[in-house]
Amino acid sequence: MKLNLKTKFLGQKIQFFDTITSTQEYVKIEEKKNNITEGEIIFAERQTAGVGTHQRKWYTGKNNNLAFSFVLFPNCDIKKLDKLTTIIAESMVQAVKELYLITLQIKKPNDIMYQNKKMGGILTESITEGTIAKKVFIGIGFNVNQEIFPGNLGDIATSLKKEFNADFSREDILARFLEIFEKNYLDLLK
Repeated sequence: MKLNLKTKFLGQKIQFFDTITSTQEYVKIEEKKNNITEGEIIFAERQTAGVGTHQRKWYTGKNNNLAFSFVLFPNCDIKKLDKLTTIIAESMVQAVKELYLITLQIKKPNDIMYQNKKMGGILTESITEGTIAKKVFIGIGFNVNQEIFPGNLGDIATSLKKEFNADFSREDILARFLEIFEKNYLDLLK
């Protein structure tokens, strides 16, 4: 996966994993060891123990979807980040709209939906010192080309391909999302 990004820092470094337990857990472990830079993307083709909100499992089908995490070091009042999860969701919705003229919905604060089925989810976890947000770990799962979902997931989850019967570029979606979100995030910090 090669991204031609127009970002200052977000996604300028990317680590790819064919299989990983959880991109979110990996980022947290590596950040503790100072082995990861701000905005460095950890991307997985497949997660064996992907996590969503409330410690729910997040299913990642191999080579079909976006599953990635990164850390930000905002060093600002935590109140400034109140809408961060929604801004992440809005950035993904905007990327898909710009690229494919498809309108997705947001079920606040962290679900990306299409016709009442979940297409994506966002996990944000903050570390604060007093009222200052020092670190924010962000994990994103977005179903792009998945056609079959295991068990009862087919009743509640969907993907771009399942809904529109076409192949979509994960690279284009990821690159456009990173560009839009970085701008929105930097505006938030002003």
